[in-house]
Amino acid sequence: MAPRRALAVGVAALLVSCSLTVSVHSVAAGLPSVAARADSRVYVTNQQDDTVSVIDAHTHKVVATVPAGTAPEGVAVAKDGRRLYVADSGSARVSVLDTHTYKTVAAVPVGKSPTGVALSPDGGSLYVTNGTSNTVSVIDTRTQRASATIPVGRSPVNVALSRDGARAYVANAGSGTLSVIDTRTHQVTRQLPAGQSPVAVAVAKDGKTAYVADEVGTRVLVIATDSGKATAVNVGTGPFDVAIGPDGRYAYSANLGPGNISMIDTGSKHVSATIALGPPGTDPFNLEVTHDAIYVTNQGAGTLAVVDSASRKVVATVTVGAQPYGVAVR
Repeated sequence: MAPRRALAVGVAALLVSCSLTVSVHSVAAGLPSVAARADSRVYVTNQQDDTVSVIDAHTHKVVATVPAGTAPEGVAVAKDGRRLYVADSGSARVSVLDTHTYKTVAAVPVGKSPTGVALSPDGGSLYVTNGTSNTVSVIDTRTQRASATIPVGRSPVNVALSRDGARAYVANAGSGTLSVIDTRTHQVTRQLPAGQSPVAVAVAKDGKTAYVADEVGTRVLVIATDSGKATAVNVGTGPFDVAIGPDGRYAYSANLGPGNISMIDTGSKHVSATIALGPPGTDPFNLEVTHDAIYVTNQGAGTLAVVDSASRKVVATVTVGAQPYGVAVR
């Protein structure tokens, strides 16, 4: 955990001076605009500023900057859009924010260095990776209390759930494994090999494959969840996050080194396109994919990039806080 943050801090210090000033830089006229509901919001955690930037997904403007604990990282938003869950890695808690008032309504104690968060499909449980406790906390979102603590591998960074909610998959950067959790019993049922430093995981709709970003290297592993057999897909240097599009046709990898996104065809298991976000040092960290857009936090540049899904072009770059980390859209 610490070396990863130190690297990000160093890159940011060398390449960009970040501020909370809101700015939007649109690309040249003629490119399609990203469609969004008028009330749609994008939430970005700013690790160094201890804040969350709230962005209007229609206008691409920051409408609020909200305090969010110490060193906020992972973020998830409830299906009804009323609650925002933020992993405060520096304070061993998850902050629960009301998205109408932007007030913190609960602070739930979890393990040390909480990083990744994922809601169950029914919204009743929040899974939180605790990086230096080597555990996953399960929070009951109705009571806002931790209902279980599950030992996993070393330095868990990210967690994703199967579409039916029956399994949770945890990327353990320190042990090079993918922990598979039975969400009914809260027991780890398998530990699958997952490269040198797995830092992110996304699960296909059918639950048969998991896509894992292996940060040490240039690859995303496509792992069969039944057999554990892995296929390596070469992407850019330092893949830090991976997400699967709503239609399941593509998986997207955010690559720190070259400042781009790799589009992986889930049928052929090959990179079909590369989307440039900026020069080396832009540091695309985490991404969220909707039907219309790909939202990417650029930690080194202190920005959120908005990519039009159809044209595969950056249509807006929004200046947020220092060291933006997680992103969620509702």
